[in-house]
Amino acid sequence: MTRRVVFTDHTFDNLSIEREILDPIDVELVDGEASDEPLTELLRDADGVLVMYEQIDADVIDELSCRVISRTGIGVDNVDIDAATERGIYVTNVPDYCIAEVSDHTLALLLGLQRKVVTYHEQVENGEWDVMAGRPMHRLDGRTFALVGFGAIARAVAEKVQAFGMDVRAHDPYLSDEEIREAGVEPAPDLQTLFTDADAASVHVPLTEETRGLVGERELAAMNSSGYVLNTARGGIVDEAALVDALDAGEIAGAGLDVLVDEPPADDHPLRRDPRVILTPHAAWNSVESVVELREKAATNVRDALEGEVPTYLVNRELAE
Repeated sequence: MTRRVVFTDHTFDNLSIEREILDPIDVELVDGEASDEPLTELLRDADGVLVMYEQIDADVIDELSCRVISRTGIGVDNVDIDAATERGIYVTNVPDYCIAEVSDHTLALLLGLQRKVVTYHEQVENGEWDVMAGRPMHRLDGRTFALVGFGAIARAVAEKVQAFGMDVRAHDPYLSDEEIREAGVEPAPDLQTLFTDADAASVHVPLTEETRGLVGERELAAMNSSGYVLNTARGGIVDEAALVDALDAGEIAGAGLDVLVDEPPADDHPLRRDPRVILTPHAAWNSVESVVELREKAATNVRDALEGEVPTYLVNRELAE
């Protein structure tokens, strides 16, 4: 019997990778990007759903009869997991496809800010040649790097900044101090301790109701005034209004953000043209290699679910019990 899988939205030229994985189990793969149908109509009678950015909320899920919703990415904040679980629908993601890319991007933002790469480039591009324009700047060796969360990406970041001689500390309420110390990182008992006198702080937690606005006025005020805030996780974890206030008050020196609450930001967003801020368009995950891995694993999640197996990257694991 032919099963129907809908890919609601994506940024790919074609779906050849997904078809290669799903065709052998007799799947009709519907490309939502090529359809003008409303989402609820498109998903009607679907056996599986692949989704990138589309919002799959409770109202959408109430109309579904599928076996699996496979998020093509790490975060699942665009899928109502509780609603899916209530209906017995697997929700999956791909949590390990871009560890190298996101950790590299985090370091790129740090170096861009600390070494004033963008400032110098823009100055030279405008016909100027002034080493003083980048001052003050500090060496990374011996400075303190704080990690909010200590999952796979944060661990990769820790290894990379340690190679620059930075002292790393981390706070993760889901890990013991010993687990953090085993990675050569100093555990912080709470966020306030983590941020106190930090020279850089990097966010690596998912966006949930618990983490929304997690980094705010109190945390930013505790940092060194020469410090930088980095976020390659999700917009909304860093309180953007508090960040603007901290920059304007001189409580921190700058920020490197790959994610914002609203993407793209409005033209008049105060962070958009702030020379102390480097913004990139939610691109930390991107590389030729990561995209292939992402697509293969997301499609495999669907294949496994349709074949009666428990997907490797199941988010609502209570459904497997």
